[in-house]
Amino acid sequence: MRKRFLRALALNVVPFIGAFLIRIIYLTSRKHFHMPQTVPQEPVIFAFWHGDLLLQPYLYYQFRKIPKAKVLISDHFDGQIIARIMTFFRLGTIHGSTTRGGAKVLIQGLKSLSDGYDIGITPDGPKGPRYTVSDGVVVMAQKRQAKVIVYSCVPTSYWQLGSWDRFVIPKPFGVLNFYASEPIDLEGLQMDEAKERLHKVLMLHALS
Repeated sequence: MRKRFLRALALNVVPFIGAFLIRIIYLTSRKHFHMPQTVPQEPVIFAFWHGDLLLQPYLYYQFRKIPKAKVLISDHFDGQIIARIMTFFRLGTIHGSTTRGGAKVLIQGLKSLSDGYDIGITPDGPKGPRYTVSDGVVVMAQKRQAKVIVYSCVPTSYWQLGSWDRFVIPKPFGVLNFYASEPIDLEGLQMDEAKERLHKVLMLHALS
């Protein structure tokens, strides 16, 4: 009973605090946005490493002034907290993993793309291995002929957690460099070739 109470309390309190701290980090930092020359009007897939998730909503706002996106989030407890934080940034979520029981998640992702939603995905989530591209992002991109845009946020000063994804928390009053790739077309590529192409771009600004 006590554990259930603490989890319920965390689900109601932590997302509010988390969203507040994310805004503080962003507002107290200097920002540089490195944007692609072209941005598709049709729905796209935004891909970023799991450890680089924290500030990506702000990069998304540079693409869509009116957000219409869903982020793939795990069903784990920490995923539930992240999903609630996303609501503070006007983003929807799809719960599950593209690696474990992934058919349901892929179906939801494909339907969302058809309905005009952009999709945010961490190719190495929800549990790694770190910096490994799963099949899900390629499947969705090829099934819907959707372009993939790779996101990165590189802070000049940050904390890095000891979790499997080495989750990055930028420190306030630093500089945030946001990078977004040109749209990547995976149509016609074999799975391994497509994953390697994405991996190469995702690693361009990846932190060690």
